[in-house]
Parts: sequence; structure tokens; C-alpha cells
Amino acid sequence: MSANPRKMLLTGGAGFVGSHVAEALLSRGNSLAIIDSLEDFYPPARKKANLEEARRKGSFEFFQLDICETSKLREVFAAVRPSVVIHLAARAGVRPSIERPALYERVNVFGTMQLLELAKEFGVEKFVYGSSSSVYGATSAVPFSEDQRDLRPISPYAATKLAGELLLFAYAHLYHFEAVCLRFFTIYGPRQRPDLAIHKFTAMMEAGEPIPVFGDGSAARDYTYVDDIVSGVLAALEFVPAATHGAKFEVFNLGNSHPVTLNDLIAKLEVATGQKAVRRAMPPQLGDVPATWADISRAQKFLGYQPQTSLDSGLKNFVRWFREAGPL
Repeated sequence: MSANPRKMLLTGGAGFVGSHVAEALLSRGNSLAIIDSLEDFYPPARKKANLEEARRKGSFEFFQLDICETSKLREVFAAVRPSVVIHLAARAGVRPSIERPALYERVNVFGTMQLLELAKEFGVEKFVYGSSSSVYGATSAVPFSEDQRDLRPISPYAATKLAGELLLFAYAHLYHFEAVCLRFFTIYGPRQRPDLAIHKFTAMMEAGEPIPVFGDGSAARDYTYVDDIVSGVLAALEFVPAATHGAKFEVFNLGNSHPVTLNDLIAKLEVATGQKAVRRAMPPQLGDVPATWADISRAQKFLGYQPQTSLDSGLKNFVRWFREAGPL
């Protein structure tokens, strides 16, 4: 079955990163269809607001469904007949995955396999998969390089994202479509999920509440501004992977390549908000890795990827959005 020329199908398009990707695609004039379940991991009203923001850039088709609903998903593929799938839908979060591992396996592994089966059936030409820096686990040398093969994820979430990468390689090998995995590193910016540290800390600091600091504050993260991530996604759409081991398949890190400790992040948030943080010491949490740090040399070489936004500037942008958007 033939696909439409450059018709894009974006899963998770109402979410934090997905809505920014949607805006970028619409700004470029792409024909776009979005799938999102609008599930209540955080308020669906926020996701609906994200979609309305995207609509300001152009029109798109929207389908509210779970990617595990096989028959409904096939109906969407039959109606849209995409040439490109950008798969960002997932159950997110390391800590919740420890509490509900079966749910994470269902959505992130089974759901991804359903999309790949339909990509095969409907002749999709390119499949771009939103993976995670968490696949590297706690044992990887820093900075994390895509050439590292001894990956040991330490949470169910991380394990499911790595499983998705492996499935994508298998399907690219078997059915000869182009496949690109993008390992995202700690994305932040306007519309960030409220469970993530920068959003949660900002809300607590603005309300004068103490913020939980897990461990001694030395854990470091490679915070990456959402606009830089979007630029990497757009570049991946134009990239043609070379055939390796019988598959046109490639993996890229998308990060900022400047890890920042939790203590330093809090200090920068104090500057961005003008508020003094009150810290509540907490024990380290299961599933958290000590550091993430992206080697982005491959993305720089093949995608022309180059992060543009410093953490100081990005935090100012986030705090401005947070105050304008208000609670939902």
C-alpha cells in the first residue's frame, strides 16, 4: 500500500516535546496527523492547550487513541497513509515505571511494535523514534557515546526504551524502511511536564514550599532546551541512514553536552525566579543514574546538530512561560 508523499504521522503530539515538534512541522508546511491518548499522567487540559498552541501554526488531523488499540490504530493508518512516522508517544518517567512496570511494557514496547507492524503494512518510508538517555544506565562511561554497546538500563522505563530501539532495528532490517533513533537528554522548556524537576522546583519555589533534594545534590544531568531537540528531530527527517548490518538504521544522541549538578541547577533556578530555594533533604531514589552527559559529535557530523540555548537563557524562558501559563 502506497504512502502519501511526506505525510507525517506524529504520536504523542499533544505532549511537551510532541507539541513543539508539531509546531515546527506545521511551520514548514508539512501535512500532519497527530495521535495522542490525552491520558491523565498529567492534566489533559494542559495537553489540549498544547494542541491549541500548535493549531496557531496550521491545521492538522487529530486522533485521540491509545497506540495499543490495534484496530483503531490501523484505521488511522488507513485514513492517513503516512510516509513518515515520528513516534514520541510513551509512558514517561523513571520513578513511576518502577511502580507500574507492566503498564510501561505495554505502552512502550507493545505499542511501539503495533506502530512498526502498521509501518510495514502501509509502506512507511521513514520511522523516527524518540528514545532516551536512560538507556545508557549507570555503568556507562561519560560522555555517553552511541558506540557504547554494553548498555545496562536500571529502570523499567529505560529498559522499555531500549527494547523499542531493538525492535526498530529488527523491523528496519526486515522491511527496508529508514529508521532513526534519537536519544533525548533531559529536555526542558515551555510546556515541560509538571513532574519533571525544573517545572516541579519552579512551582514549589514560587509557592514558597521546600523542594525535595534526593541525595547530596551531586547528580548531574545534561539539560537540553526543547528548541534544540526539535532542531535535531527535523534534521533526522532529512537524514538518510547508510545500510549497516542490512538495515538503514542510525542512533543519535540529542543533548547539550554540558552536564549540570542538581545543586547548580537549583542555584540557577534561584536566579531565574528571584526566589530562594528551601531544600528538603531526601535519600537517593531507585532508578536514578549519577550522571548523564551526551557525546553529540555524531549528531553534529551527520545532522548538523548544534545546541543554541544555554541553561541560563532556557530557564529564564521557562519561568516566563510558567508565570504566563498559570496552573491548569
